[in-house]
Amino acid sequence: MNVFDRKVKTLQRDRASRLPNSSEFDYLKTEISKILVDRLDDIKTDRRFSRVLDLGAGPGYNLPQLQDKDIDELIMTDISYDMLARDEEKDKDLKLKPIRVCASEESLPFADKSFDMVISNCQLHWVNDLPGTFKEVRRVLKDDGVFLCAIFGEGTLLELRNSLILAETEREGGVSPHVSPLTNINDIGNLLTAAGFKLTTLDSEVYKIEYENPFILMHDLRCMGESNADLHRKPYTHKDTLMAASAIYQSMYADPETGIVPASFSVIYMIGWTPHESQPKPSRRGSAKASMHDIEKLVGDSMGHSCSKK
Repeated sequence: MNVFDRKVKTLQRDRASRLPNSSEFDYLKTEISKILVDRLDDIKTDRRFSRVLDLGAGPGYNLPQLQDKDIDELIMTDISYDMLARDEEKDKDLKLKPIRVCASEESLPFADKSFDMVISNCQLHWVNDLPGTFKEVRRVLKDDGVFLCAIFGEGTLLELRNSLILAETEREGGVSPHVSPLTNINDIGNLLTAAGFKLTTLDSEVYKIEYENPFILMHDLRCMGESNADLHRKPYTHKDTLMAASAIYQSMYADPETGIVPASFSVIYMIGWTPHESQPKPSRRGSAKASMHDIEKLVGDSMGHSCSKK
């Protein structure tokens, strides 16, 4: 079942890339990229990630952060060729020069087991088949390859969603989707496991970005290429509804002194590994050297000893 209109999403990203000040709206994904790529330093491994795929790379949000990594070849993909090629003229000044390939995340034009790492920065929330996309990532990764990903999760733009729902209910007597449906961290963990990833690690952070008013937030989302692309969206939103949504947003969430409004962005970070015989495995059932009785006795003695010193 399709949720998003991928052709519309491609057009939105095309238009955003053509703005004369397009790079000014990279701020969110650039900051997330710094946090995402930092996780490479937390991976304790001697494995060298010589061939890397950047999935849904945009103009190269991860590119500056990957320059000092030990990478021989970086391939960047995006569904929007215009967005992908936006900063191509800057490649000549880079140590690590990427190869740019226009391709869908849901059907990757690469051979099996051809990459040491796949990285993705907040683009997979627009795919219709997330389980299939994870399986595609698993397919193109070599054994003991790593999938490093950030994705917008449930709770993102909660303030905007609530304001639009209340305004549309009040003014139009019904509700249509304005903010895309998003997944949660438990579902992501299950999908990674179902796709065949091992040693998965997940965590999430909520970032609050402040805007002068809700209209500036909506303007920035459009300039990021992050406008609504739900298949069941209305072709337009009435001006009265937008004005009401702005007033509700201000009354519910604005700082009473400054009028500044926050926007929440919930980001799920994930790491998953493709299986390899060198990876640690759970012990065979029944191979434990101590019984639960021994552990309970040890804990009990420790607690008793601690209490006796008081």
